[in-house]
Amino acid sequence: MIKKSLGFAASIGLTALMTLGGQAADLGGKVLKVGSDTTYPPMETVDETTGEIVGFDVDVVDAICEKINCRAQFVTTAWDGIFAALVQGEFDMVASGVSITEERDKIVDFTDPYLVMSQSIMVRVDDENVTLDDVKAGMKLGAQTGTTNAQLAESLVGRANMNVYDTGAAAILALSNGDIDGVVVDGVSATAYEQEFAGELVPAINGLESDPLGLVFPEGSELVDAFNEGLAEIKADGTLDALINEYFGKE
Repeated sequence: MIKKSLGFAASIGLTALMTLGGQAADLGGKVLKVGSDTTYPPMETVDETTGEIVGFDVDVVDAICEKINCRAQFVTTAWDGIFAALVQGEFDMVASGVSITEERDKIVDFTDPYLVMSQSIMVRVDDENVTLDDVKAGMKLGAQTGTTNAQLAESLVGRANMNVYDTGAAAILALSNGDIDGVVVDGVSATAYEQEFAGELVPAINGLESDPLGLVFPEGSELVDAFNEGLAEIKADGTLDALINEYFGKE
């Protein structure tokens, strides 16, 4: 969902050194309201059995909260308008597979990156051998509105030859129904959708537009430093790597 050229290695290294030099922040058990578009497997979805919000982002935030003494209360919210809701104070933070972009960084603050994700193009199995040249030559693409997936789709085929949808799942359903020829999604979601639509949909083109993801806060929030400290700790002790392996096998 992404994109900005930053000195990530330097910033992550500095945060890690600061954390190693002392204990992480202590938020005193504070309950944080976390906005999230819970239609985005495997990053965050609603478990149909329990009704609970689950996924990689949920586990990452919970792991950080264990380090800095807080508790996350995830709240489902539509992607379209999620940043405006954050700025207006409806949430303390957003965790929703958010790509770090220069445009977004003008209105919100990001933590250091916690994952780098590439983008893919999903197609129906009959089209699994398509190339990027085929896509550019006239395929109709879909993507979730307001995402870097949509930006990439537009750059590939032009605005007139793409459809945007309220959710990524709606775009995938449109592909399944034959309304469009392909969907631009994040690579990890492509894998999840391939499993869900086994034998019907496949990620035909992978490795597009690798982008860093960050946790999101209102501008000037003191929580950013605390979460960077907690993030550095779960990187240092292997917790983040274990979660990446659990959800994605590798990244």
